[in-house]
Amino acid sequence: MTSGIHHVTGITAHVQQNVDFYAGFLGLRLVKQTGGFEDAEQLHLFYGDQAGSPGTVISFLVWEAAGRGRVGHGQISEIALAIPPASLGDWLTRAMRAGVPVEGPMREFGAPVLRLRDPDGLVVKLVGIDRPAPAPLHDANAPTRLHSVTLLSENPDQTTAFLDRFGYAPHSAEGGIQRLASDRDVVDIRDASGFVPSIPGAGIVDHVAFRAPDTVALRVMRDGLAGIETSEIHDRKYFTSLYMREPAGTLLEYATDGPGFAVDEPPERLGETLMLPPHEAAREQDLRVMLPQFARPGEDRFPIRDLPFIHRFHRPADPDGSTIVLLHGTGGNEADLMPHAHRLNPRATLLGVRGRSTEEGINRWFRRYHAVSYDQADIRAEAEAFVVFAAEAERAYGLDAGRMSYLGYSNGANLLGAVLQLHPGTIRRAILLRGLQVLDDPPRPDLTGTEALLITGADDPFGRMAPALAQALRDAGADLENPVIDAQHALTPEDAEIAGNWLAAREGRG
Repeated sequence: MTSGIHHVTGITAHVQQNVDFYAGFLGLRLVKQTGGFEDAEQLHLFYGDQAGSPGTVISFLVWEAAGRGRVGHGQISEIALAIPPASLGDWLTRAMRAGVPVEGPMREFGAPVLRLRDPDGLVVKLVGIDRPAPAPLHDANAPTRLHSVTLLSENPDQTTAFLDRFGYAPHSAEGGIQRLASDRDVVDIRDASGFVPSIPGAGIVDHVAFRAPDTVALRVMRDGLAGIETSEIHDRKYFTSLYMREPAGTLLEYATDGPGFAVDEPPERLGETLMLPPHEAAREQDLRVMLPQFARPGEDRFPIRDLPFIHRFHRPADPDGSTIVLLHGTGGNEADLMPHAHRLNPRATLLGVRGRSTEEGINRWFRRYHAVSYDQADIRAEAEAFVVFAAEAERAYGLDAGRMSYLGYSNGANLLGAVLQLHPGTIRRAILLRGLQVLDDPPRPDLTGTEALLITGADDPFGRMAPALAQALRDAGADLENPVIDAQHALTPEDAEIAGNWLAAREGRG
């Protein structure tokens, strides 16, 4: 029967560092980049041998700037890659030179092992053992295939029995670890009785997938799992799969070998193009703008600076030198407005920023007491912090201050309105979509030379507070346009049309 590990999927909070480690330091091939099939706004990267063969693939869901997860029972604590035994010393030297945290060499189950940590803290073991790669990489010392995963289980006997259905049988034991073997690789079960449960986040393995010969095997597996909750059978384009949890809680996947990663790219070009799930065709252009960008090893890169706010750039293929800074609405994130801004000017560099305040787990720019009552001290503190961020971003990234525009929606527009009034001169061009006056005691600044567009929805339930902001900006001398459109609080195509024309006229593109 077909058996063995198909792939392992982890979570990363730093796409560029992840690419640098797995494709750069380890030398695996990036064989596919795609929007997630469950959430297309989440980038999914796959690394493996030259062909992305089953049994060689490590993939990562990109949760950019996510918090660190916690290793615990019901989860995979380590993944291991086979390397040529003679290359162990070379890998130790590489790790030390690259500043990669490394332990060892040591011996586990009779084989020499180096234990590394990737940039998110995930333990990656290099095991010196002869396991030839189906499609070898160019570096003779490169990892050849997945060697094992380590599961933390509060019920190791039940976990062991469950994995029998994937072709794993008890092989040997060492300390508190029971080793199971298939005809291609091994799974280590560590007794984690009394240990803490795992928490999802960066540096955590989401699941391990085992190999299925075909879709018939998936249906047989599903039908044979009486009393075990399973997913529907999913078509992931590159393989078809079924999800379940073993008795101790670890998420497992059963995935077919085919059709493989070359189904939509020629073998020599694997991983070069961002692919999107077929069911997301209507959003393709928006998703290409929203998903985080990265550079492959050897390519020019755009280093992200450590600034007071989490932020993300989208750089078009033919930038015109202008930049639009984006401030999301309540519950949004730094990528939310990128499609909207891209429609205003497809050649602008987009800088999306994430608000630092949270409310019941969702992102905001400042605290509120209820729907239209706001924490005035927090508004002023976050407005000041944003001014510092804007100045540092201009300097750190070499942005042309004369060609910067700011666009905010809802809560983000409210912060921009506050910044305009509290820190005149910081922002010279602003688009405020559904912006309101949130300052209880606004100052009287001089906004001569400031251009602003405030678009209000006629049926916006919060719109009654918009005229106060418009009047304050006009009284301060801003060049303000305030169209009222047939809309509620949500954005409409008319917003993009009006804002696009307004921005083009001021940038000389009209």
